[in-house]
Amino acid sequence: MKILFVIDSFYTTNNGTSISAQRFAGELRKRGHEVRVLCWDTPKDAQGDFTIPKFHLPIFQPLCDKHDFSFAYTDKNIVHAACDWADIVHVFVPFGIEKEAIDYCNQIGKPVTAAFHIQPENMTSSVSMGKVEWFNELFYRSFRYNIYNRVRHVHVPSQFMGNMIAERGYTAKIHPISNGIQEAFMEAGEKKAESRKLKVERAPKDVFKIMMIGRLSQEKRQDVIINAVKYSKYADRIQLVFAGKGPEYEKYVELGKDLKHQPQFIYVGRDELIKNLLDTDLYVHASDMESEAISCIEAFSTGLVPVIANSHVSATPQFALDGRSLFMPGDPKDLARAIDYWLDHPGERRVMEEKYRQFGRQYSLATSVEMFEQMLNEEIKENETRVTFEPLRPVRQRESLGRRLRRVAALF
Repeated sequence: MKILFVIDSFYTTNNGTSISAQRFAGELRKRGHEVRVLCWDTPKDAQGDFTIPKFHLPIFQPLCDKHDFSFAYTDKNIVHAACDWADIVHVFVPFGIEKEAIDYCNQIGKPVTAAFHIQPENMTSSVSMGKVEWFNELFYRSFRYNIYNRVRHVHVPSQFMGNMIAERGYTAKIHPISNGIQEAFMEAGEKKAESRKLKVERAPKDVFKIMMIGRLSQEKRQDVIINAVKYSKYADRIQLVFAGKGPEYEKYVELGKDLKHQPQFIYVGRDELIKNLLDTDLYVHASDMESEAISCIEAFSTGLVPVIANSHVSATPQFALDGRSLFMPGDPKDLARAIDYWLDHPGERRVMEEKYRQFGRQYSLATSVEMFEQMLNEEIKENETRVTFEPLRPVRQRESLGRRLRRVAALF
């Protein structure tokens, strides 16, 4: 089938949603589908995409640039032409061109689905309001009204995210499908396990390498890891490695100057990332909020024990096989406790590394894309019996001025 992906920034390599979109597109093409992308950042050597102008967001554009994400300008002619080409349209984020694509598809009876990858908390954290619940709820409501209650099927990367939006009145059928990891990470884990069977062991190390993968932004909480090392009994023997870039880079460099081994910051491709993971002793994922955290799966699939922030607005704690892999979010002392436990017990860590490696096998990209393909086929079949789609809208009832004021006040 001809599948159109609609996503403002597709080709960036520092954004989990864009990376997942790239991988899904590649896997779908392997399965014989024709996939084209509607985005603003098409490189000159790319062919077949529908390129739309970039939108420069007033005031906040420098912040967007730091996060390697920019919005596309909603040119209706280009959006409509792209949708006309496709057999089915899938939108990845809840912004302008995605809304226009959904509205046009509903108007002409074209099958269309959506993905819920971006938590409002990820956006509001950029302006230091990630934990202000009423502010986040405004975004959840806007996304529901403008995007997700206008489609029949929504892909979420975890059951956690499915529950989050279902509780907020999202009416589409929810499909929990992991973003999936590439085979290369599982193959690396298998080679590591095989070398251990052959008694090929690394020489004892004077320095323990602890790693986290993720954008250097407020909600990812690399600062908690840096501060945790200061409380660890192994402080003089820990080398932190952060894979990613972002607006908090200078802050984290400054914060790590007190450590004996100052943190290393890398931004590398997949193969180099795998080499770093294979040379790592422990993986920490300190993020306060995640819709899945595919980087954590990549890490433990190579045979690493993860230590994960047990946040109530993050899906990542689902990967912890027991409580030893959890710590209180935002608490560097509790993270230091967890780190010290695993470094104190190398035998237990070795056993759990193999269990985590085996656990990661269920998150293969091929399996995820097969499930995604099933969702698209389901939408196509349903669309055949409903040429146009009108989302259910609540019946408006008159209410007193006092009740209106109390309802508005409740938001604050």
